[in-house]
Amino acid sequence: MNFELPILAPSILAADFSKLGKDIEDAIKGGASWIHCDIMDGHFVPNISFGPSVVKAAKKAAPEAFLDVHLMIENPDDYVENFVEAGADLISVHYETCPHLHRSIQNIKKYGLMTGVVVNPATPLSNIEPVLADVDLVLIMSVNPGFGGQSFIDNSYNRLRTLAEMREEKELSFLIQVDGGVNLKNIKKVAKAGADILIAGSSVFSAENITARVEELTAKLK
Repeated sequence: MNFELPILAPSILAADFSKLGKDIEDAIKGGASWIHCDIMDGHFVPNISFGPSVVKAAKKAAPEAFLDVHLMIENPDDYVENFVEAGADLISVHYETCPHLHRSIQNIKKYGLMTGVVVNPATPLSNIEPVLADVDLVLIMSVNPGFGGQSFIDNSYNRLRTLAEMREEKELSFLIQVDGGVNLKNIKKVAKAGADILIAGSSVFSAENITARVEELTAKLK
């Protein structure tokens, strides 16, 4: 798939679930083309978010949007099919939860979806080198996963730059995504460090005017 980069991907983890459809529609009106879904199980991360039914609701609210599903769960292979059926366009799994990472990636690919691998802030990027040629996207966590509203970890700038260099050296084409603490103050710097897709949750959905906030964040990426 061809995308006009960089891309803002609002994370519905920070949305008001009592009016999820409207919050998503407001983000789309602001120009968002990707919607990010953070799936947490209370085991791999210390929080529980939502499952396939909410992903399905997001797809219904914005059928034209690209649905980006991030599995922060143990045994992700057991749930891939559920999220495929819910409408995911991309599924990303954590290096830290996949002892057979190649197999997990192939399990997603067999459904015809884009595949991503995610690394926590303390995980060396060298650990995912063996799969870089097999994925469509690498997600750098710029906070420790589990909760929204955390501050961006400054070392993430270096990690983004390093990953971009690895991509160039290996002549690969995977997208670089970043998740955690992206806001109006740092979004331009984060993109400049190498991020193609920037996830923003609280920064988008805590705004009084979600549409205007998406427009404001997107303008800083131009």
